[in-house]
Amino acid sequence: MPSEKIEFKGAFGDLLSAKLDWPDGELKTWVLFAHGFSIGKDLKPVRTISKTLVEDGYGMMRFDFTGLGESGGNFSDTNFSSNCEDLRQAAAYLRKNHHAPCVLIGHSFGGTAALKVADEIPECKAVATIGSPCDTTHIVHQFADQLEEIEEEGEAKVLLGGRPFVIKEQFLDDIENHDIATEIGDLDRALMIFHSPQDMVVGIDNAAHIYGKARHPKSFVSLDGADHLLLKNPMDAEYIAHVLAAWARRYI
Repeated sequence: MPSEKIEFKGAFGDLLSAKLDWPDGELKTWVLFAHGFSIGKDLKPVRTISKTLVEDGYGMMRFDFTGLGESGGNFSDTNFSSNCEDLRQAAAYLRKNHHAPCVLIGHSFGGTAALKVADEIPECKAVATIGSPCDTTHIVHQFADQLEEIEEEGEAKVLLGGRPFVIKEQFLDDIENHDIATEIGDLDRALMIFHSPQDMVVGIDNAAHIYGKARHPKSFVSLDGADHLLLKNPMDAEYIAHVLAAWARRYI
């Protein structure tokens, strides 16, 4: 399959790293993937989902948010708002150089950002979330024991997935300013929700909340037995991609 590494400017003007993959033959449409909080575009399940969708005829763009992976910038300066702007800029790159994405996919916190941004991308017809929180404040449980330090000192070094990151008070202030429930209710796009009942990071009740708030057409797929990062069983990522490929055809 043809592949290209590219860069584009993100929310703060830093160069963000992205990977484009597309099929050798006919291309159905472009899909934009937003990874989860503090993870990156090269997590194996993200690569698996992208590869499987390309094999089914979709073009894929996956990128690292500001300050993560191979992208420039400082992670401690980022927040949910900057993630959303990074996502908008990624869509703008596709629009200028290929074709704007018809499908947005977001894993975990990236899915929450996709729900926020989808209506701002006219060409987007469908959105899929994978293990995503129903609101922005859910993320604080990952460093709840250090909230007092962040508020008193202005920042704190926290462990996310076993790696150290600096979280600043501005991050906490920003996540309080987003009404994702309203965004979901106003979402004028087809929606597919993937979630595992055994997800220990983002509970299944988040999927129920998103589904309850969203308009039709909406669908839910249970990822029974899967972990949050989809690392336990490689077949989980392939399953998601195959279901997505079939579902998205109706809307592109």
